Amino acid sequence: MRYENIVKGRFIQRPNRFVAYVDIDGRQEKVHVKNTGRCRELLIPDADVYLERSSNPARSTAYDLVAVEKGGRVINMDSQAPNRVVLEWLRTRQLFPDLVSVRPETVYGSSRFDFYIETASEKIFMEVKGVTLEEEGEARFPDAPSERAVKHVEELIRARQEGYGAYVLFVIQMKGVSHLVPNVRTHPEFARALQRAAGAGVRILAYDCLVTADSLTLADAIPVYLIPPADNAQQASRPLLEKFNGISENIKENLRKGELSAIAEPLLKWYDMHRRILPWREDPTPYHVWVSEIMLQQTRVEAVKPYYKRFMEELPDIASLAQVSQERLLKLWEGLGYYSRARNLQAAARQIMEEYGGKMPDTRRELLKLKGIGSYTAGAVASIAFGKREPAVDGNVLRVLSRLRMDDGEITDTRVKARVERELESLLRDDASLTRPGDFNQAMMEIGALVCVPGSQPRCGECPLNGICIAHDRRCEGDYPKRAAKRKRTIEEKTVLVIRDDNLAVLRKRPAKGLLAGMYELPSLEGHRTAEEVTRYLADNGLKILRIQKLKDSRHIFTHREWHMWGYMIRVDELEPRGSSRETKEWLYVEPGEAGERYPIPSAYAAYLPCLNIRQGMGGNIINQYEE
Repeated sequence: MRYENIVKGRFIQRPNRFVAYVDIDGRQEKVHVKNTGRCRELLIPDADVYLERSSNPARSTAYDLVAVEKGGRVINMDSQAPNRVVLEWLRTRQLFPDLVSVRPETVYGSSRFDFYIETASEKIFMEVKGVTLEEEGEARFPDAPSERAVKHVEELIRARQEGYGAYVLFVIQMKGVSHLVPNVRTHPEFARALQRAAGAGVRILAYDCLVTADSLTLADAIPVYLIPPADNAQQASRPLLEKFNGISENIKENLRKGELSAIAEPLLKWYDMHRRILPWREDPTPYHVWVSEIMLQQTRVEAVKPYYKRFMEELPDIASLAQVSQERLLKLWEGLGYYSRARNLQAAARQIMEEYGGKMPDTRRELLKLKGIGSYTAGAVASIAFGKREPAVDGNVLRVLSRLRMDDGEITDTRVKARVERELESLLRDDASLTRPGDFNQAMMEIGALVCVPGSQPRCGECPLNGICIAHDRRCEGDYPKRAAKRKRTIEEKTVLVIRDDNLAVLRKRPAKGLLAGMYELPSLEGHRTAEEVTRYLADNGLKILRIQKLKDSRHIFTHREWHMWGYMIRVDELEPRGSSRETKEWLYVEPGEAGERYPIPSAYAAYLPCLNIRQGMGGNIINQYEE
């Protein structure tokens, strides 16, 4: 957001909350203060301030005080600005990619919340708090007692209990702070209210801002530390991780030995505040957890959401999954890739119906007997759906622990994964205070997905474990985890044929085993073929070609191979081939519209399906390039 007609002045005094006197070019002006908070550490004599000239000539004050300089930086102190800048930011869909609508100033119960938000899957209330108080690098809120702030938080807890999403978003109206804490010296009850809210599932976020004299822009997420109020308020207001500083070397040594008890408390506190709202997470039945975990293998969370929704609408339970035709199952899965996952899912559903009376087994040992369920999925289902003290170790967990301990083990080595599973199993079994094994496992995965991300730039400033992370301490996060050299992919050249007459198009079904088993595809020839070679091939099979057009080249990546494809659009007079080759005998003649609705086609052919007016997957979006 931007201001108009900004002028610079020098602060003189503030006789009350609403007005101040400022020196502007040698004359004293009475100005309106757009922040009725205390602001004593900002509005000090001779401080440089920035004022916006009012467009209303009838006002008694011609200027609004909107920003002040402190310690060489500009701090915005306009109490109306946070809502404006958050509204701009929400509309960019960075927080809610599936945003449907945003409505400011909405009444709920006895409170008026700043925003009511609807996404494709949730209805949300959000309260925004502007923060201008900074001390020793910490942002603190509030700067004065605020019963209204406590009331808002309590109403958000009630909204959460009634099924709404609920957020408190702190807008730090400056740059240069490391984290935010509730100001227990000023108002300890607000700190306690925030703790209760986090425990009830209210998400508590904080973002700093890029500030200039005439603009304010929401910038980066910063950590929020909710500290229990204590008699020594100064001690209580320190970040959660500071309590580890005095013993961090001991903890680091224990971490290297596999002792992980130091991570549980900060992880769970972080998870309670920052976890994503996901449909399977909000209703963690064994079936929901199982299906979601299979879908999430090798696929992004945001991409999975619409597939999961459609899948559950059509196949709401184990029995319906066991009974659906494989063709329809693969069509529901189309675009998710790795189609063997879907086939194994159905095979396991049939096992459950036949061997377990239609009820999902609740132990890791029995879950591992099901088709397609490995160690990770068994641990996830057992812990999340059944509350069992079982570890769930995926790539995210391995990456977090690799950096935390500067573990040189290659995370693709099955022995490394087995060792980590044993260490986490020991933690879950021996720590009696760790009563939420499912949430602990999800917290480990969530921190890896959102904060300790792959690559050289993890978001260490947002991590609740950065005070005990050895790689962060040594500034070598990007060197971990260690990986074995990737196996070189095999390159296969293919020529894809889009063949159609006025009414029909050609597909063929792939073999029942092997790559993309049971899927449907466009006919193809091995190697890169010229138009003349394609013409001869089709003529030998009795087709009279009216027109042949070269299409764009395409490349598709599988786990261990790549297809490099040429394509041709071929119009023929009539699809009645008289050839006797094995390939043409396997051709199916389908109406293009029917093909899109009925036949599961892998996304390897995505570049050529528009020639048949086929939209693939969810809304035509190909969301996973790996399909093996």
